[in-house]
Amino acid sequence: NVKMSMNPFCEIAVEEGIRLREKGHISELVAVSAGPAKTADTLRQALAMGADRAIHLQTDLRTDQELQSLSVAKLLAKIVEKETPSIVLLGKQAIDSDAGQTAAILAGLLGWPQAGSASQVTVDDTKTSVKVAREVDAGIQELQMPLPAVISADLRLNEPRYATLPNLMKAKKKKMEVIKADSLEVDLAPRVQVLKVEEPPARAG
Repeated sequence: NVKMSMNPFCEIAVEEGIRLREKGHISELVAVSAGPAKTADTLRQALAMGADRAIHLQTDLRTDQELQSLSVAKLLAKIVEKETPSIVLLGKQAIDSDAGQTAAILAGLLGWPQAGSASQVTVDDTKTSVKVAREVDAGIQELQMPLPAVISADLRLNEPRYATLPNLMKAKKKKMEVIKADSLEVDLAPRVQVLKVEEPPARAG
């Protein structure tokens, strides 16, 4: 009965989407998540922050082991085909698996350009290209890509707004479409098996 909260990197991605809409660069922000029934709570949080509507890709696969990056990317690709967005914003990694693969795999499946670990996103006034700043070991790397594109958010991209109680109440009235993940005809079989998880040995002294 533990209430699930949004992955902080994904929360930053939602905030960036809201800011892009406020600047007029996008017309609608759709939050998408895959997981069991309680995933709806996370999507309600995104709606309370300011997303316009949500899509819940419902599956009973364990999100920490069974629903892996490749499967999530395939599911998202199906939604991209349906919704035809100009930008797909994701968190750079999940804090349970820390794989950091979904954005890159999604871009590969779509054949779209991709920038990972974004610390700044600037859409051109013509809405045909985007500049992305990202932190690398040597400093700040700046990229320019044509749209549509996939962008994954790093911690320094922004500071997400709080979902206030009144907005949480309003979020209950916003549309949330529920789609059974297995109805999308995507192979969700895990490719990687977790053999063992153990704590590191205690430090001496």
